[in-house]
Amino acid sequence: MQQPPDRAYPSHWEADVVLRDGGTARIRPITPDDAERLVSFYEQVSDESKYYRFFAPYPRLSDRDVHRFTHHDYVDRVGLAATVGGEFIATVRYDRINDRGLPATDPGDDQAEVAFLVQDAHQGRGVASALLEHIAAVARERGIRRFAAEVLPANSKMIKVFTDAGYTQQRTFEDGVVRLEFDLEPTEQSMAVMRGREQRAEARSMQRLLAPGSVAVIGTGRTPGGVGRTALRHVLDSGFTGRVHAVNRAFPEGTDRLDPEGVPAVRSLREIDGPVDLAVIAVPADHVPEVIDDCGEHGVQGVLVLSSGYAEAGTEGRERQRALLRRTRSYGMRLIGPNAFGLINTAPGVRLNASFAPVMPATGRIGLFTQSGAIGIALLSGLHERGPGDGSPAGVSTFVSAGNRADASGNDLLQYWYDDPDTDVAILYLESIGNPRKFTRLARRTAAVKPVVVAKGARHHGTAPLGHTVPTVRIPDSTVAALMRQAGVIRVDTVTELLDAGLLLASQPLPAGARVAVLGNSEALSLLAYDACLTEGLRPRRPRVLPSAATPHDFHTALAEELAREGCDAVVVTAIPWVGEGNATAPGEGEELAAALRSAAAAGPAKPVAVVHLAMDALATALAAPAGPGVPKDVVPRAPDNAPSAGLGVPATGPAARAADPDAPATGPAEPAAQAGPEASGAGAAAPAASAGPETLAADDVPVAPTSPTAPYPLARTPLPAYPAAERAVRALAEAVRYAAWRREVAEPGRVPAYDDIQEAAAGADIARLLDHLDPPAGRSVPLPAEDAAALLARYGIPTQPSLPAPGPDAAVRAAARLGYPVALKTTAPHLRHRSDLGGIRLDIADEEDLRRTYGELTASLGTPEELAPVVQKMVPRGVDTVVRAAIDPAAGAVLSFGLAGAPSQLLGDIAHRLIPATDRDVDAQIRSIRAAPLLFGWRGSQPVDTAALAEVLLRVSRLVDDHPEVVGVDLEPVVVAPRGLSVLGASVRLARPPATTDLGPRRLPVY
Repeated sequence: MQQPPDRAYPSHWEADVVLRDGGTARIRPITPDDAERLVSFYEQVSDESKYYRFFAPYPRLSDRDVHRFTHHDYVDRVGLAATVGGEFIATVRYDRINDRGLPATDPGDDQAEVAFLVQDAHQGRGVASALLEHIAAVARERGIRRFAAEVLPANSKMIKVFTDAGYTQQRTFEDGVVRLEFDLEPTEQSMAVMRGREQRAEARSMQRLLAPGSVAVIGTGRTPGGVGRTALRHVLDSGFTGRVHAVNRAFPEGTDRLDPEGVPAVRSLREIDGPVDLAVIAVPADHVPEVIDDCGEHGVQGVLVLSSGYAEAGTEGRERQRALLRRTRSYGMRLIGPNAFGLINTAPGVRLNASFAPVMPATGRIGLFTQSGAIGIALLSGLHERGPGDGSPAGVSTFVSAGNRADASGNDLLQYWYDDPDTDVAILYLESIGNPRKFTRLARRTAAVKPVVVAKGARHHGTAPLGHTVPTVRIPDSTVAALMRQAGVIRVDTVTELLDAGLLLASQPLPAGARVAVLGNSEALSLLAYDACLTEGLRPRRPRVLPSAATPHDFHTALAEELAREGCDAVVVTAIPWVGEGNATAPGEGEELAAALRSAAAAGPAKPVAVVHLAMDALATALAAPAGPGVPKDVVPRAPDNAPSAGLGVPATGPAARAADPDAPATGPAEPAAQAGPEASGAGAAAPAASAGPETLAADDVPVAPTSPTAPYPLARTPLPAYPAAERAVRALAEAVRYAAWRREVAEPGRVPAYDDIQEAAAGADIARLLDHLDPPAGRSVPLPAEDAAALLARYGIPTQPSLPAPGPDAAVRAAARLGYPVALKTTAPHLRHRSDLGGIRLDIADEEDLRRTYGELTASLGTPEELAPVVQKMVPRGVDTVVRAAIDPAAGAVLSFGLAGAPSQLLGDIAHRLIPATDRDVDAQIRSIRAAPLLFGWRGSQPVDTAALAEVLLRVSRLVDDHPEVVGVDLEPVVVAPRGLSVLGASVRLARPPATTDLGPRRLPVY
């Protein structure tokens, strides 16, 4: 289509969106080439819908109508269409109008009339709501700030579309017509409405893939073996509750059954009576396009492409993958893959294993997403080893390994798991993050209700797998990790840590704090656990070392007592086997000890318990084993006949007893205070009679076997996580402690202060003027001149200290006279900037004579004035030099950074990051989170500096960047924070034209 440059086709308005029912549609501008599509669309609209649109019977469109509705200038007149399979299913248009409702003639008119028409078959799918989001964004881009719409009172569906959008509205009724007017500026409510719709739609699209009523495996081989036949075998072996079809165009004519599987066999989807919800595609990549067409024409809801030969195969494969995605979405389908490992749903009503995993995992509460098939195998295998059996803590609810992740991604699974009642913990292994900004937003919301554990592979630049065609993230991985943690994500480094943290979080309550009790029958192992707690920043009590002959009942009693302590938030139990004559372990010791520990944990207060064992595989298995269906969840164990009168199930005093009987007297020794060193054997709380006395160890620290048997404990339903190393158990517990603390913090979120002196509108006008003057190329930023940068910062209440150029000693003297002594003389050459260690900064110059001498020394030692570009600046009160930065990464979004100037930030990377907009609580935590923070708070007797003023500067910078997306970089260095107040001595600002689309815009699926 040939159009003037200012009316060129706006391709950035094109978007794929997920609708309310989980299907997809494509939204794009309407062009003159759409005339036939528009006529065909209109013919399929009912007379009632036409009446609602035109307020009169309107059976057909005239040629003039068709021309009007397909020819737009994309400024004052814009039309968008939602399409499925290339055909229109809905349209929306706006026409700019003036205050009298007539076509606008003044470019300053900022109001438009908007109208929708949705095909009846697609009403109720949320198409109009999605179109409203996109036409509103288009209108804002074109300078329109307000929409008006006239709707018949009987058209309740369209009235609801407008009223539910969350915009500020006015509603009037005149001449039998409802007139709605609403501002297009996004509000907190409109953003919440849009995000809620996005979550429900994308979750529904995943549910259609994960819980299909029928599955067709396309590419099923005629003989056993091969990808398709293996996938079919796994679907059947998993006990899938829906219908299964085998599809292969190479089946002989007349084939209607595939043996020995005994499933219906067809040559084409067209031969299947009834719907197919999920198509598992296992044909060569060259044949996938025609299969996608068959699926789209049959109404398949989603496809899982196991076939390889896409982006992982190079440039040609990458183009093939993009074409696959376009074709799939054109039919309203979602895609997992290509080159996928598969998906699994263990829900009893589904039981689907459409993957290469040969064994259906146990049913449980963990949701898994991986991009790597190899890591998917490792995770499933690791979970199976550590908790076989349905109901174990290592059980899986859903699993998706997306391969090249052309469409469905970890973001979609987060949307699904957010309100999935069968998933308590989300575990993700990611090799690339296509939309970090959205990922952080979704992870933060999900983490507020359930843990999100992430391991990130390919952390270093340039190491992402070839199949992952995603934008490059410019910020370092350390920054991404910091932002994840701010969003509540539990970031770990290895697959082993993924499993360790996930198992504890799936089976244990969250700790109320960082106070940890350590107990066990080996002093050495207990000390390792104690040291690991200190390393992880926990607050361990002195280890409680049980005697070498400690029985399961002794462990039970000790665990019950520690759990009952008010000063205990979690317990780490360490255990090594008993050894009898001939080095034989006591028979059944693992099962008996597991029952004792599980029953104590189930009957005690809700606190997490982690068990560390050495050479006790039977213990680990028994701790994870699900109890029988007849065992109650909260079991009170039966005490052995020779048990002392302490512990659970018998009369007792202390915290546990007082919890049961508030009037019981407080007797016994007081709880000891936490101490720095480990507790000696026999010290601390009184031990049971059978455990009295110091631990007696052989030379190799192996305790002797117990001499008195105990009665068995019933197996409590609550399992416990077990770890073969103390460090692994404590690291998982520490992650739970930090996550629980984050949950408590977000329960009382901070606020973004509203400063009365901020001149937002004036700053916006300055930015528009500067952009017009500097005219940066598309996608590039430009630095502001120093005077303009200072003026813009001043609009947001951030004053900067002026610097006057000193091209010669006389100019330096004049500058100092203007500023007033004492002054500083500094170079601004890039290689010497902020480098006092190289002599580029001279301070406390008291008078003219001193200044002339210093100027001569500076130029003699470092270079000519032309090379150094020196400036003179007035001295400010001494303090701590800091640096405040804000930058916008195209993928990660706006990031606020803080650190101490010089070596701490430049050499050691001691910088803290927060997402913008930052709250008061965010910046307070940010200031305290750097390792050098003690320098701000009176380290070694120095005077504390004004961190309140520092926090205010951080918040003001955050507001500037958040209010004006054109501000893509702010650098304040140094910011000298004194005991009272601060001074910004150096500042730079970069501007760029804002991107056409961001995560803050209307919802859309990514395209890579």
